[in-house]
Amino acid sequence: MHRLSHHVPQQHPVTKLDPRVKLISALALLVMVLSSTGFAFPLLTAALGLALCLWLGVPARVILLRFAEPLFIALVVLLIKTFFSGTEPLFSINIPGFEIVAHRDGLVAGGAIAARIAGAVAVVAAVGFATPFTGLMAALAWLRVPQGFIDVALFAWRYLFVLFDDAQVVYGAQRNRLGYAGFRRGLRSFGMLAGALVIKAFDTSQTITTAMVQRGYDGNLPLLKHRPFRAGEVAASVLFVATMGVIRWL
Repeated sequence: MHRLSHHVPQQHPVTKLDPRVKLISALALLVMVLSSTGFAFPLLTAALGLALCLWLGVPARVILLRFAEPLFIALVVLLIKTFFSGTEPLFSINIPGFEIVAHRDGLVAGGAIAARIAGAVAVVAAVGFATPFTGLMAALAWLRVPQGFIDVALFAWRYLFVLFDDAQVVYGAQRNRLGYAGFRRGLRSFGMLAGALVIKAFDTSQTITTAMVQRGYDGNLPLLKHRPFRAGEVAASVLFVATMGVIRWL
């Protein structure tokens, strides 16, 4: 289970903060970012989130992988808004048969959306890197998120690694037998791997259910107990959120 928390430094001062304080602060920042209409505040939030990830010691490759998909979506939105919306021509691209026109107001609108995407993703990534998964789930439970969602997320997080280890074993055995030597053989091997994992997941779920019922599981999964709020952490969080709110308002 260390894989998802591999990049969470246990002794970092940000990691030691109460997960509830971090989650509430992140939610406040998300509301401010998503409700912003300009470029400055979302980009500032994105820069702060990226700086926090680097401060936590997260490798640049991991950060790029985490940001790659949402930034691609932001780029697509920017291109769509630039070339397919707006009324003020900026430049045009002539292609045999038709002409593509970029619009200044479309570029501004798309840039604002892309900036909000970058800011929101940076906030979520920073909280994810700075907080263990179980801490986040416990904080969500404290915020009265439905218990069923918390239980399913925790079970999925726990047994994802079991299936991953099984997949590695089967994949290694297939490669040793040249199961991926060729496109058609590779597809067949991948199908067998997927089928084996589905069967393994079904068998594991039945075994785990029986074991938990025999140990008194009644549908409620106990979570970590929260320590009392610390005045210093709460005050620092309120000051930070208030400062960001003033910056957004300006």
